[in-house]
Amino acid sequence: MSSLAELAEDIEIRLPLSPDTVRADLPDCVLLHQTGFSFPPAGGAHRLRFPADEAAERIEVVRRWFREQGRAQFTWWVGDSATPADLEERLLAAGAAPWEDGVIAMMLCTEAPPDPEGIEVRRVRTFEDFVLAREIAWEAAEFTEEQSAEARATLPGKWEERVRADDGSAYLAYVGGEAIAAADVLFLPSAGILSGASTRPDHRGLGAFRALVRARWDDAVRRGTPALIVGAGRMSRPILERIGFTQVAEQHVLVDRSAA
Repeated sequence: MSSLAELAEDIEIRLPLSPDTVRADLPDCVLLHQTGFSFPPAGGAHRLRFPADEAAERIEVVRRWFREQGRAQFTWWVGDSATPADLEERLLAAGAAPWEDGVIAMMLCTEAPPDPEGIEVRRVRTFEDFVLAREIAWEAAEFTEEQSAEARATLPGKWEERVRADDGSAYLAYVGGEAIAAADVLFLPSAGILSGASTRPDHRGLGAFRALVRARWDDAVRRGTPALIVGAGRMSRPILERIGFTQVAEQHVLVDRSAA
């Protein structure tokens, strides 16, 4: 496995820690908990390497940690390298359930993707545009009012964090002067990590997703890291394959509501 492919499989634990996230590095897994946000993927158990004869005990240790954080639901990320080999089956038997977009393809691109015409992409430079980009993402993800309110409360702090940092950017895609899609990227020393690409449901199919990928590729090239990594769900995976991404790993995501 190449270094970029290895990076891609457990990319969530390679990212810089935001101030509102608690991290626990255990000998056989990494746990992340974003405070103040009940959306299940805001809590995750990653890089799972449980000994086969201790898996049941280790599952309970992880569940207890999330309960202690006050989190009622979290996600398990069972990657290709997770152990034991039947960990997903064991988690399902223990009461976890597949997440709604439960198979995430970890994909890599090292060649310039196409640049579609008719889409204007601008980097987000104001707090107002930052809020707009997040609202587009929440609409596309079908957030509940409660989830949107929780996320909205974190935006001033996240904007200040973004302004201070030089390792990421947010983007808006426009058609006819109307913002129809949004996306983010985080730059690591070896690649750009794509996240948060969302298009308003009534504007899909116009090329905004592809234009946002190309804008982030161009910024990665300017930084001297011509590579993109992304975790793709069922909707984005076929598009990414058509524009030059290849799958290098897979994560099966399960939701755990044992504390609820």
